[in-house]
Amino acid sequence: MRKSAATAVPRLNLEPAVMRAARDLARQAGQPIVDLARKHTTVSVERAVLRLAGLRGAGEDGMPWVNQLADAISRTAGLQHGIALPAWDALLTGGYPSLCALAADAARRKVKFRIPAGEDARAARAAASAAVGAGFATIDAQRARRDATIAETAEPPAPWIYLIVATGDIHEDIPQAKAAARAGADVIAVIRSTGQSLLDYVPEGATREGFAGTYATQENFRLMRSALDDVSRELGRYVRLTNYASGLCMPEIATLAGLERLDMMLNDCMYGIIFRDINPRRTFIDQRFSRQIHARAGIIINTGEDNYLTTADAVEAAHTVVVSQLLNEYFGKEAGLADGQLGLGHAFEINPAVPDSFLLELAHAQLIRELFPAAPLKYMPPTKHMTGNVFAGYLLDAFFSLCGMMTDQSILLVGMMTEGIHTPFLSDRDLALENVRYVRDAAGRLGESFRPAPGGFIERRAAEVLTESIALLHRICGDGLLNAIADGTFGITKRPADGGRGLDGVIEKADGYLNPAADILADPQRAPAVAPSAGAPVTIGAQQ
Repeated sequence: MRKSAATAVPRLNLEPAVMRAARDLARQAGQPIVDLARKHTTVSVERAVLRLAGLRGAGEDGMPWVNQLADAISRTAGLQHGIALPAWDALLTGGYPSLCALAADAARRKVKFRIPAGEDARAARAAASAAVGAGFATIDAQRARRDATIAETAEPPAPWIYLIVATGDIHEDIPQAKAAARAGADVIAVIRSTGQSLLDYVPEGATREGFAGTYATQENFRLMRSALDDVSRELGRYVRLTNYASGLCMPEIATLAGLERLDMMLNDCMYGIIFRDINPRRTFIDQRFSRQIHARAGIIINTGEDNYLTTADAVEAAHTVVVSQLLNEYFGKEAGLADGQLGLGHAFEINPAVPDSFLLELAHAQLIRELFPAAPLKYMPPTKHMTGNVFAGYLLDAFFSLCGMMTDQSILLVGMMTEGIHTPFLSDRDLALENVRYVRDAAGRLGESFRPAPGGFIERRAAEVLTESIALLHRICGDGLLNAIADGTFGITKRPADGGRGLDGVIEKADGYLNPAADILADPQRAPAVAPSAGAPVTIGAQQ
């Protein structure tokens, strides 16, 4: 049995006081963002409340009922008091049999919403809390079911092998995902259709028309999770499912993931800001709520620091990856995530023509492993320097896997030799899995003997990156994180705090604001308790 992340062996002479100082600076840099999120809500947070209460479906135009109901309330009563009070007040006083019936009338502008007071407000609050509590009961049951399924099958040893499958058609994705699991994949990631992060609604139903990916919908989640449960029992090991909780509907997608038992979600503190031009304030507010949902559901997040190195130089910008990871850790823990749910990301992206490139990669990977010893780190393969030379690409992917084995990485995304040419074929995936299986079987124990020379190149480089990270955190504490993002500190892309998509969906909370989901997340005793077996954080590689 290979080591779990929690038992990774320290190999660098890192000062504990320096690591504590870095975390303290990350907390100082992140606290104003948490304060901002606590004082605001967004349209997607409010729509997530409706989804937790069971509102599904869409009108004839395909627009989801949650959007139509939220828009109607925003036009009349506003959302500054939250969606729960006006929605459940109208539901009760109007005699509607369901939220769906209310939404249909609201879409036809037949409902006038208000902020109730007195006994009407108490009745609306109680009804909303009960409905949302039922949603959390479903999430809790799904978390317990995950544990039961793992116990019925087995937990695969670390590192977990992570493979992307996405044709655009969920009914084509399913057989490909099963084939990938049979070939050795432990985690199946269904990449989203291009541009879905910019949609301010979540499509309904099973979809077959995605471009370069498959739409993230509740039904697609259900279909793929069911298929992977079948293949998990066939193989005798649990196969995890990943999707993306990012973009303008981050809280809603996180909610749907909890309801349908996804196991991992890509959820990064700055990816949507930098690479999708989504407003920074909207992103941070949405993210806090989405991570609270992930914490409750037992979902591992995957952060996106690897993306910085596709635009910035992987050597010069190495410290920005560490800073982002420290911020992601702070934001994640503040939202309730355990160490075992923090799948912090990094990547093997140094130009192979750089002298000592592999030693530099070892230094960066080992530094991150020791900074976050209990986190299920997700290590990304080379993409930026992959070319049409498939032989060189295959070799580079093998070096990536070797680095992952030597530094006790937790989740290895399988590299494709045709990364720089086209969307990989099934045969390309098969070769990629063969590559990583060979390295894992041939060199999986190499880490036991990997000891960088004290004061040598690897140790010095790791210390240099950590020092640069602390210097950058000091600057961010002085200037503010929003200003640092606006200056292009991360991924060399400048995103001002008042720019980007989605700012019009940010709402300052009024006195008397009510969000029953947030109340339950803050006080778990207000909803059905998580089953005892489901409360433990995930430890990759632990024996079940």
